[in-house]
Amino acid sequence: MAALAAYIIKGIALSVRWQEEGDAGVRALIEAGQPFLLAFWHGRGVMVAQAYWRVGGRRIKILISEHRDGELIAATMAHWGYGAVRGSTKRGAVRGARGMLRAAHAGYDLAISPDGPRGPREVLQEGVVELARMSGLPIVPVTYSARWAKRFASWDGFLLPLPGARVVVLWGEPVRIPRDADTDTLIASQRALEATMIGLRQRADARVGRLD
Repeated sequence: MAALAAYIIKGIALSVRWQEEGDAGVRALIEAGQPFLLAFWHGRGVMVAQAYWRVGGRRIKILISEHRDGELIAATMAHWGYGAVRGSTKRGAVRGARGMLRAAHAGYDLAISPDGPRGPREVLQEGVVELARMSGLPIVPVTYSARWAKRFASWDGFLLPLPGARVVVLWGEPVRIPRDADTDTLIASQRALEATMIGLRQRADARVGRLD
């Protein structure tokens, strides 16, 4: 199943017409050898692995839930050479954080869906901001949209572009969280990042004319 999923998604990625915006910041980090923390909404994650590869990213560890469906996602990512750390912002949070920190110290980029694994949709959990503070890595928000796509009736509104679609990928500016940030600063950063990520998704939808 994982091999089939990887084949289908890769095939779609090769067929679509990519349009990237705001990618100068993430490309600069990659060229400088600066690891970063990639943040994307759960429902807009399926094409992020390909978008990451397109801007030059190669070494990444993705936080994937310990739920049963996480097994399929982890196995699918492995077919593209991407590693997984099992855990989430809720279940297995401590184990997941430790694994992500070890990966950061080893020089990997990190990736997380901060509204996963079960929502609420586009409500940012505090884990991503705390992980950025502890690791010292800048957060790079990213999203995508496509008008010609299948939107599933799942909690996250999972969006799968169809072959040949125009896929717009929007990258946000890197966000740094000070290691000595106090509680008020972390809360403010969490709210600001959530607003930024929602705004990116809305702009991406507007670019392609999505109304749902």
